[in-house]
Parts: sequence; structure tokens; C-alpha cells
Amino acid sequence: MPAYVVAMIDVHDLETYRKYTDRTPATLKKHGGRFLTRGGAVTALEGEGFDGRMVILEFPDRASAEAWYADPEYVEARRFRHAASNAHLFALQEGAPNA
Repeated sequence: MPAYVVAMIDVHDLETYRKYTDRTPATLKKHGGRFLTRGGAVTALEGEGFDGRMVILEFPDRASAEAWYADPEYVEARRFRHAASNAHLFALQEGAPNA
């Protein structure tokens, strides 16, 4: 069952952040992940707007998403994201629709 990682990111140092984005695709591929969205305009349909960067990743399952997040190469890349931005990351797995 697919799993997703949703990231809401406020970047304050684009040059350092690029060091993160340059490294991330290879780590995703290694764990069967892919980008569904990577940046772009976010439109609020309800509630407060968000003008930061939103990224949605898809993985084959939750174990793959968690393995990606814990991968030493991604842990190293994450240092650049932490230095260049503030972020919230959420993992969720596709579930049965509510009746």
C-alpha cells in the first residue's frame, strides 16, 4: 500500500538549500520513492495560506519511506535542509476511505 511524505518548507538560504535538493533525488530512487510534487504554487482552498515550498513524495509502502528517512545518505543531506530552512514533514499511508 503506497505511503506518502508531505513536506512544508520555509527556505531562508537558497544556496545552502540547493545542496540538499541536489542530493535528495538519488536517495529517493534508492528506496523506490518519487516526487509527486516538488515546489510550485500552493493555493489555499480553506484555512490559512502557505507561501513556502511544498513537496509530496510517494513510496511503495511505509517501511520504504521510513528507510529513506533513516538512510545515512539522506541524513547527511538533511543537514543542509536544517541549515537552510524550517520544515514540517509528515508521513502517511493510504488508507481505506471513510464510509
